[in-house]
Amino acid sequence: MTSETSRDAALRAFLSLLEEGPFERIDLLQVAERSGVALSELRVAFASPRDLLAAFFRATDRHVLAAGADPTAAELAEEPAQERLFEVLMRRLDALDPHRGAVRSLMASARRNPLLALTLLDLSIRSQTWMLAAAGLPSTGLAGATRARGLAVLFGRILDVWLKDEDPGLAPTMAALDRELASGAKLLGMLDDLAYLALPWRARRRSAAVGQADAPTEAQAGA
Repeated sequence: MTSETSRDAALRAFLSLLEEGPFERIDLLQVAERSGVALSELRVAFASPRDLLAAFFRATDRHVLAAGADPTAAELAEEPAQERLFEVLMRRLDALDPHRGAVRSLMASARRNPLLALTLLDLSIRSQTWMLAAAGLPSTGLAGATRARGLAVLFGRILDVWLKDEDPGLAPTMAALDRELASGAKLLGMLDDLAYLALPWRARRRSAAVGQADAPTEAQAGA
């Protein structure tokens, strides 16, 4: 295996192990055996399971940032800040969708493991710095750090909704994200962009509105 192929194989193995059991029970030998990567080669790429977690976050970041090169991104650049951030965060959920089981496992482990929770928060803050940049929002300095931290907490709440969302169009998730971005606008330093709420929903938002009309109220409240 090439070094890059080994890294990819190890990460895939790590995510599959996460789907089967909690983070605390995953060790590097299991990852090596599942991936077919020799321990000596795995050591070159990853020093610990935390490194594998960080690699998962980076891979998700890359997926979202690459999606921003799509031709439709040029149209999004003309939208208000919160509209852009909404789309970027929805792209992040799209990127996470194939790994929903692994995300669910991580969230469950974090609830009983404060150290893991802090690790995930730290990794999420780093990732959200890139999400802010993808949305064309300032991400440097004290203000940028505050935005990234606030966005990491906000996105964690959205993940809870998303993990319970069985609607193919993710209407409950999108509605929750709209609410969170509106209520978190002050923290994120985007009060001037609240006017976006008066704009017609774009294609993704219009689909959400249709889905919400058909979804039971109880399902939305429980998401």
